[in-house]
Amino acid sequence: MELLRKWLGHPEDIYNLLRFKMGGYRAVMPRMDTDSLGCGLRTCYRYLNQTSRSFAAVIQALDGELRHAVCIFYLVLRALDTVEDDMSIPLDVKVPMLHEFHSHLYQPDWKYTESKEKDRQVLEDFPTISMEFRNLSKVYQDVISDICHKMGVGMAEFLEKKVDSLHEWDKYCHYVAGLVGIGLSRLFSASELEDSIVGQDTDLANSMGLFLQKTNIIRDYLEDQLEGREFWPREVWSRYAKKLSDLTKPENIDVAVQCLNELITNALHHVPDVLTYLSRLKNQSVFNFCAIPQVMAIATLAACYNNQQVFRGVVKIRKGQAVTLMMDATNIQAVKAIMYQYVEEIYQKIPSTDPSSNKTQQVIASIRAVSLPGSPMASRHHYSPIYLSCAMLLAALSWQYLSTLSKATEEYVQAGDN
Repeated sequence: MELLRKWLGHPEDIYNLLRFKMGGYRAVMPRMDTDSLGCGLRTCYRYLNQTSRSFAAVIQALDGELRHAVCIFYLVLRALDTVEDDMSIPLDVKVPMLHEFHSHLYQPDWKYTESKEKDRQVLEDFPTISMEFRNLSKVYQDVISDICHKMGVGMAEFLEKKVDSLHEWDKYCHYVAGLVGIGLSRLFSASELEDSIVGQDTDLANSMGLFLQKTNIIRDYLEDQLEGREFWPREVWSRYAKKLSDLTKPENIDVAVQCLNELITNALHHVPDVLTYLSRLKNQSVFNFCAIPQVMAIATLAACYNNQQVFRGVVKIRKGQAVTLMMDATNIQAVKAIMYQYVEEIYQKIPSTDPSSNKTQQVIASIRAVSLPGSPMASRHHYSPIYLSCAMLLAALSWQYLSTLSKATEEYVQAGDN
């Protein structure tokens, strides 16, 4: 009955979940035919679906040979990330592994069979991944190898180093996500589905990655604390507490929320770059691939802003909200309207006593300036009384059925993989 009450509070979610299940999903993410693929590529796509919560479907919806290049790019970086995450690997072994990992792409027999991580299959069967890497066009190989090298060096740098300053926060996010954005952009241009400027403008591509990574870091505060990880920059949280873990204490909840709001304000500075980047894209599959995680991220930040729940449990957007964003974010005007809608939601929640309130208002003003209010998308949540009544009746009759359907959207609720 809790699910029923939730849907009665958001009847539009019922309509959008049905629309998603009855064709909306395939309009955004058409099914890929794997029967025509060779054994190695089929294995790679199986690993992709096993290891990616957020990106597997959008990767498989990409056009042409770009799809395979991005799939292999993802798996190579997943293997690298698995090494970095594996706490059972001693540092004197891990650091050189990270530095040299890119060279294993050209070593047909290299694999690592001692990992204890859940995604260890990408290391244990790395020969299959590296073989398909070497089957890619050289222009794709060069991009993947270069980004893998740079990311490995960056990961090694932060193994024993905490994120202190905002500059180091940007640097860490660059290594683990900004480089992904830069690499993907270079692959887009190399495929000739996008203009060369997309791959050349590394500042915008970096911002795409930073916006997603900062959103993940902000949202995952409690999970990271429970697992002994700290990614919030000391320069910010030290103004509110002696230790980052102190923000979970009930007596510190007011200053904890103020710290949260300051970090969200920092992340919002990337939104104008995100919109500029997306406005340059021409290919529909590339646009969907790039836009969907970004609108998920802005919705997540709006849910987290000024929200004490970040320090008490999990904050995530509703499944109906997620599928609506997936189906609607298919052109730049729609994305601008979505961004506008969620920054307005944040604006309405800014406390007058919040230390960052002026900065938050300023960055929202800059986002407003590059967004378009008044479009049909901005008012898509207004429904007639007849519709609401019908939706409530439908909810009462089919809530159990829809609870099963909604599981298909679970993996898209997050902004992206960590």
